Amino acid sequence: MQETDKPLLIRRATALDVPAVLQVFDEVMAWFVQIGNEGQWGSEPWSALPRRVQLVEDACALPEAWVVEDEHGRLLAALILGEAQPYVPAATEPEIYVRVLVASRDARARGIGRCLLAFADDRARAAGVQRLRVDCYGGGSGALVQFYESCGYARISTFSVDGWPGQLLGRSLCNQGRGGSAAV
Repeated sequence: MQETDKPLLIRRATALDVPAVLQVFDEVMAWFVQIGNEGQWGSEPWSALPRRVQLVEDACALPEAWVVEDEHGRLLAALILGEAQPYVPAATEPEIYVRVLVASRDARARGIGRCLLAFADDRARAAGVQRLRVDCYGGGSGALVQFYESCGYARISTFSVDGWPGQLLGRSLCNQGRGGSAAV
């Protein structure tokens, strides 16, 4: 969970959230550059790249686009659920696909990625779906893959998109009781 006891709100994203979501991506990009992780998304701020801006605009328009904001309305994270990305194998059963999960480097956002993945589990259960998948950067130190594994996801397959190493992971809710709460 977050380091403070201040309540955080998960709500549906709208087109008005695009600048704040881009700001979170830019913040993460600056951190990636600082730690030498340009392999994941490059080194340019997302807000400076028209293709990335369009990706965020499209994502925020999806019906399962969610954002998290603090008590002051500052956006701290985004979660986009939907259909599988076109570069991964098609699903063999109904699923919820985690298309985007990004969280601010702000201390108030600490632990929010895990909370949002629990929220995704809850959305899957509400939809009567037992399977979730996600893809992520499979290069670098492997820390991102390990994060998803620590959240109950298992490696399915690796892939490459124009030399970018990816990892596809999945999670089944079939044999699990009601997990963590969606409240943050």
